[in-house]
Amino acid sequence: MLPNFIARWFSNDLAVDLGTANTLVYAKGKGVVVSEPSVVAVRKNGRGTGRVLSVGRDAKVMLGRTPRDIEAIRPMRDGVIADFEGAETMLRHLIKKAHKKAREGRNLVRPRIIVGVPSGITPVERNAVREAAQSAGASEVFLIDQPIAAAIGAGLPIMEPVCSMVVDIGGGTTQVAAMSLGGIVFSKSARVAGDKMDQAIVQYVKQRYNLLIGEQSAESIKTTMGNALADDVIGYLQIKGRDLVIGVPKLIIIDSSEVRQALREPIKMIVTTIKEALGEIPPELSADLTEKGIVLTGGVALLRNLDKLVNQETGLPVRIADDPLSAVALGAGQALDRRDTYEHILN
Repeated sequence: MLPNFIARWFSNDLAVDLGTANTLVYAKGKGVVVSEPSVVAVRKNGRGTGRVLSVGRDAKVMLGRTPRDIEAIRPMRDGVIADFEGAETMLRHLIKKAHKKAREGRNLVRPRIIVGVPSGITPVERNAVREAAQSAGASEVFLIDQPIAAAIGAGLPIMEPVCSMVVDIGGGTTQVAAMSLGGIVFSKSARVAGDKMDQAIVQYVKQRYNLLIGEQSAESIKTTMGNALADDVIGYLQIKGRDLVIGVPKLIIIDSSEVRQALREPIKMIVTTIKEALGEIPPELSADLTEKGIVLTGGVALLRNLDKLVNQETGLPVRIADDPLSAVALGAGQALDRRDTYEHILN
């Protein structure tokens, strides 16, 4: 066995944003070295049952396109592990990939890992994440609440005696947290985020046009034409699916106002979650927010005009983090790099 100081020299500690839609891995001293969709493709029957065929980006393109003996699964749902074996497999693959990148091909020892998790999950769900990371090859596992990691990654002064508020909107959850003096003063989460938006688009197209489209098509519609507010310019988009009446492929054209209508309910739920959280914050900290405002992180933060809508609904300054997609991974990475400063927020 290698002496501890030699093992640390050869090892690269990692920080992981284990997200519903995407998983990012940060390597100490290297930054984000892996960013892949949280998808695993496995063979489900016949010879080689259970064999992993692909992980991440290659597996995502298989969603909705696989033959009967292959299944593309998303092991994370609503911010927590829904398929333990799938999550372990995905983590093992991405950790190995990140570790090799960080050590230029060398992979001698098991890394220590910090994993970002939703702040509202149960102890059982936290243990599932810890066990999955250990099974995937980690020597030690530390957990950090995603809102805290997102705030650190967005450059908020969470260690100071002032209120910082982050709204992290990923694939599975919307997490609102007010922080001060290195801890969460109040947090609220709702299991509505990017996935619910995709499902809302699928339902709208199904009800309005009797057309069935897949999750990837809905996600593309959301990112291309999604808008939280009405625009003067109306855009149009061709989408393809299966006609539910006669069962044949069909092409339709929808406009941006329809996409906004489809997204209205999940966006309303996100805004309501933010406003409810603001109503629970102590008055002394609420006063800080009139100046410092709210920072949006997560992939849905990039939805067109969402920041303007939150500003209109709350009356507070709202800005999008410089790198909203990577904020949790970057913040967990900073906690990794500066463990002496942030050790009290790791568990």
